[in-house]
Amino acid sequence: MQAERKKMNEFLEKEEAVLRMLKTVFDPEIPVNIYDLGLIYKIDFQDGGVCAIEMTLTAPNCPAADFLVEDIRQKVGSVDGIERVDVKIVFEPEWTKDMMSEEAKLELGFM
Repeated sequence: MQAERKKMNEFLEKEEAVLRMLKTVFDPEIPVNIYDLGLIYKIDFQDGGVCAIEMTLTAPNCPAADFLVEDIRQKVGSVDGIERVDVKIVFEPEWTKDMMSEEAKLELGFM
């Protein structure tokens, strides 16, 4: 029981650290982080220290896509226990403004 609790705490700490890092990644054209924009669909921790992230873009032809992926890899890769970051860009489901956090909607004037 003690070992399970410790493992769960380590997982939660790693997840929190990854979320903190994702909240420092900004689309250069939008003053809101990608997490609050609702662009992050899935975060999965795999064996060997791999963090797999599924995300989308606000538009399929987003010129900042490469910049965002590289920024995610660098920042999330700096988290203790993360050896590699795999970022997959997906377009299903299609991103809408409804996926943004309340704070993001407020910041961008949608409320």
